[in-house]
Amino acid sequence: MLPEKACSTLTVGDRRIGSDEPPYVIAEIGVNHDGDIDRALQMVRAAAQTGADAVKLQYFTADLLLGAEAALAEYQRKAGELSPREMLQRLELGSEAMRRVPEVAHEYGMQAIVTVFSSELVPDAATMGWDAYKVGSADVINTPLLEALAAIGKPMIISTGAALPDEIAESARHFGDVFLHCVSAYPTPTESTHLAGIQALARLCTEARQAADSKKSGPTVVGYSDHTESADTGALAVAAGACVLEKHLTHDRSAAGPDHAASLEPESFTQYVKQARRAWTMRGPDRVWAQPIEDAVRSASRQSLTARHALEVGHVLTAHDIRVCRPGTGLPPGMLHEIIGHCITSPIQAGHAIRQTDIDWAEE
Repeated sequence: MLPEKACSTLTVGDRRIGSDEPPYVIAEIGVNHDGDIDRALQMVRAAAQTGADAVKLQYFTADLLLGAEAALAEYQRKAGELSPREMLQRLELGSEAMRRVPEVAHEYGMQAIVTVFSSELVPDAATMGWDAYKVGSADVINTPLLEALAAIGKPMIISTGAALPDEIAESARHFGDVFLHCVSAYPTPTESTHLAGIQALARLCTEARQAADSKKSGPTVVGYSDHTESADTGALAVAAGACVLEKHLTHDRSAAGPDHAASLEPESFTQYVKQARRAWTMRGPDRVWAQPIEDAVRSASRQSLTARHALEVGHVLTAHDIRVCRPGTGLPPGMLHEIIGHCITSPIQAGHAIRQTDIDWAEE
């Protein structure tokens, strides 16, 4: 059973996010700037042209993030990386470079989000002007980092790739404003995308908060962190209930680096945004209803109770007096047995609909 409303409403900066709002699309630059701040800022400008709502970067240092036994992920090895330390050192952006990103994003009317990977970097990140903070999938259980980010008081987005239900529930009881369904496979194959997980995640987080009597009780804003290679997946995710989309943006999918291959170039990203917003328009409100646009067809195609032959005032109706046919402007067919035995109060021509006012309801 789905929550009454799969997405609550959240405000990031001046932008409302929720089921009743167009999808909030984050262009994840990540490390696709290749450690070059000028390229990063070029990508911010490119993201603005795609129609994205926000850009996101990653703030880390190899020295803080990596222990002596750290290893490359398989997708990083396939991308040609040889050492995790060498890779991260090459992709780092320092503090002064990072604080330029929110400034430029705001100049172009976008919001700026950052994934912080180490709690030691949070105090510095908090001075940079970010609109929201992201917690990567691997840190859904990193309580020191979660506590440090929560203390800033800005919206927190948490990805859930490779996380177990109990781990997500524990995090949801105390932290996070947006939870993103995510599959930690780069790129994610079609058969592993599991978009039904978006609604399952909404239920899990909402139930965890309600059971714990959390101060964050109520529906949870949910979304999808998209690592597929397709420009269509975002629209499908929105149709499945995602209020937030995160997708990697690159300047060149064939460039060397760990994330370029699972990213979209600006032209494709523009289509990604357009399709996602079209899907939201097509999805509509979370309720069953007859829309005003259907009224004319409803009236013309529905059938109603109709006089089989001319009926005079005072005639007592029998089943032989009535047929069911179009249009649907008279009494509905379901009232057939109710009007049998009642008198006619107005003359009705053959083939004309029988209406409420044509029946003497006081007599039988």
